[in-house]
Amino acid sequence: MNHSGDILQAIYIRTQGQPIVSVKKCLHMAINQYPDLDIIGVGTTGSARYLAAVIVGADSIKNEITAHAVAASSVVPGVRTVLEIGGQDSKLIILREGVVTDFAMNTVCAAGTGSFLDQQAARLGIPIEEFGQLSQKATLPVRIAGRCAVFAESDMIHKQQTGYALEDIVAGLCEALVRNFLNNLGKGKQLLGPVVFQGGVAANIGMRDAFSKALKKEIIVPENYHVMGALGAAILAREEVSGKKVTNFRGFEAVDGNFSAKSVECKGCPNHCEIVSILGEKDVLARWGDRCGKWSGMGNSRSASLQEELLEAQ
Repeated sequence: MNHSGDILQAIYIRTQGQPIVSVKKCLHMAINQYPDLDIIGVGTTGSARYLAAVIVGADSIKNEITAHAVAASSVVPGVRTVLEIGGQDSKLIILREGVVTDFAMNTVCAAGTGSFLDQQAARLGIPIEEFGQLSQKATLPVRIAGRCAVFAESDMIHKQQTGYALEDIVAGLCEALVRNFLNNLGKGKQLLGPVVFQGGVAANIGMRDAFSKALKKEIIVPENYHVMGALGAAILAREEVSGKKVTNFRGFEAVDGNFSAKSVECKGCPNHCEIVSILGEKDVLARWGDRCGKWSGMGNSRSASLQEELLEAQ
């Protein structure tokens, strides 16, 4: 993003369970397109925000709720409800006067997430890009149990065996996932407009229509719906570095860095915390996972290497 807030480049890839590899790949893609880019600030967000921050050298590390709320407010001033469904989780954010007043997240069940839609599209033999368009051809969306991913899939199979049209099943699945979202995350909350729908699943027009039908409101899908979290992180990073002369950014040379993750179990107390260490060429760059703070945040020193040895010796 430039000084004016225009997005210069947005890269959207699947991590495939390898966040370190993915971050390095994105850096490589960015520098290939903009070899003379001068980075003055970097922000990270998402479930791997701390890991990404260590690799790139971030100035701002913010949670997803904050990042998505900031991005939605910047694109749709006055937004009061944000629906966000990504590949791994879903979020509902309530804003009033530009301030987050309530939120809810689903990080437990796959039902209602992009990964579940991917799985069902693959099982039905439908490209995920065509999922939404197919649902619009439905004449009578079937009722599918959407409270659980396992039950939803079983119900879909039963409806197929009964002879329902594929488009009615797909439309029924979209409505089931919306019911799941609203029942789990929206219960007891006042969902007022403007309503913004973002995250990768917002590309699915069937899900957008299902939300509009359930809420009886217009659903706004931003142009950069798939990278709204990153947009929010960039805006927050710009605020963080305002007035600073030096960024924490490691430089695009990070694409050639040798980073690895290592986990060990601390046996210093009955908690037996699983400690994750991020290693550079020689040093421990960061560590987290403990409840007591004994290991967290230490790195870039001989003491870190020594404590790593002590941790392994326990």
